[in-house]
Amino acid sequence: MLDRLQRWRAARFNARHPFPADTWREARARLPLLAALSDEDAERLGQRAWAFVHDKRLSLHPALADMPFDEPARLALAGQACLLTLGWSQAEHQEAFANVHEILILPGAFARHVEEMDEAGVMHEYADQRAGETSFQGPVVVAYPELMASGDFSGFNVLIHELAHKLDMGNSRDADGFPPLPRDMAASEWHQVFTAVWDDLQAHLERGEDTPIDDYAASHPGECFAVCCEHFFSAPDLLDTAYPALYSLLSRYFQQDPLARLSVPSQP
Repeated sequence: MLDRLQRWRAARFNARHPFPADTWREARARLPLLAALSDEDAERLGQRAWAFVHDKRLSLHPALADMPFDEPARLALAGQACLLTLGWSQAEHQEAFANVHEILILPGAFARHVEEMDEAGVMHEYADQRAGETSFQGPVVVAYPELMASGDFSGFNVLIHELAHKLDMGNSRDADGFPPLPRDMAASEWHQVFTAVWDDLQAHLERGEDTPIDDYAASHPGECFAVCCEHFFSAPDLLDTAYPALYSLLSRYFQQDPLARLSVPSQP
């Protein structure tokens, strides 16, 4: 009965909003991350991205009214968002993004007042410059320059980073690095693999060495998960080389193998 209802809703949506194949083709052509998808994955992702554009609010700050952000750009944004759930069923995709209501794009990086207590119990206050942020039921906020710099295989993607936080908050109000896991994945395995990565990052910093991935991953377990998701999709070769057990874990979690997209890229 549920499958029939979902098919009916999909058919109704498609009738009202015919899929813009040419717009999706242009969106893919603009971003290496989307251009590298196989035809089958691109077709599936395009349909989800098109529904995402209609289900969620994509808002531009008034100061960006004159900036280029056309329909292919909007669909490219949605495509990057839905890339995280591409390997999951439609029901899983919808559940994962149930706490995503709006993506708000600001003109540039923004400051936030932060209060943090260190291990000695001393409270530190400072202004933190951010390219993105989100909260449990709040909007996903990203800066326009960083959004435009996302979408390639450089290892940086502010949208994937912030939406990874949303996945993380699927079972709590805080991003703690422990998202809801599929039934075939044990929490103990997740903890073991991520703890090994965390400990290795901390060891590199203590020795004054560069970390194998962005050192922001060493700032908080929630940021470790988000940064690793960024690398999984946009620098899979780097993540696999640095932490192969983690790459394998995330491949099972996301039901995807981005590394294969680097070796056999597709043309839109």
